[in-house]
Amino acid sequence: MPEFPEKFDMAMSTWQEWQDAPWGRLRYAIAEANLVRHLDGLPGGPLRVLDLAGGDGGDALRFAARGHHVTIVDYAPAMLAAAAERADAGGLAERITCVRADVNALPTDLAAGEFDVVLCHNLLQYMDDARPVLATALTPLRMGGLFSVMAINRYSAPLNIAVREVDLAAALTALDTDQARTQMFDSALTLHTAEEITSHLDDLGCRDVRHYGIRSVCDYITDDARKYDPAFYGDLERLELVVTARHPYMHTARLFQLTAWKREE
Repeated sequence: MPEFPEKFDMAMSTWQEWQDAPWGRLRYAIAEANLVRHLDGLPGGPLRVLDLAGGDGGDALRFAARGHHVTIVDYAPAMLAAAAERADAGGLAERITCVRADVNALPTDLAAGEFDVVLCHNLLQYMDDARPVLATALTPLRMGGLFSVMAINRYSAPLNIAVREVDLAAALTALDTDQARTQMFDSALTLHTAEEITSHLDDLGCRDVRHYGIRSVCDYITDDARKYDPAFYGDLERLELVVTARHPYMHTARLFQLTAWKREE
């Protein structure tokens, strides 16, 4: 992960601006839509959701608004404080619990395997080795529960550099490396592919892995200003929702999202 949680806290205002931007809104809206299509396979009534590295609650608040109870785990104090403030402002404080902890060393009560849904969104790229992180993330999930993992798609990196930065030499280099860097949090990244993570999930006892692409189109439109136009954004979101699970578009999306069920013994 980034060397210190303070890196996340110091970038708080930039992060919040990013979430409010069209590309940030798309990231959350599409992830929610992809998860909602699977929730019918879970028992009725409020679900217990665990949001690992949930930051300031971007995913958690959406599920709390649907009536579910969400526990956010993060190691950055300012992020958790912002999540609590957002929950309170939205009248959702009773459905949101914030826990400061290292996701690699979860408190015993959280790792007891009682959650119906576990989210592991945008965490893997900060880890050198994805497999142990996935194993830890699956531990709190009950048998038959729903798991969702999201990460930057390694296949998108060369395209993103070529289209947005018009740096073809850097794009060529990006073809043969899984290393990158985030300017927002000033941290090194390790990029993964959906196929790689799917293999890990299969080995770790998951079934019915489904692959979705998030921002399959948005990041390859260089006119960012136009995305703020409500009509254009509406058309863009509709297009993204259609192609999120359509081959071949998920393979070059900026992010991949995988959902899976924890196999019952």
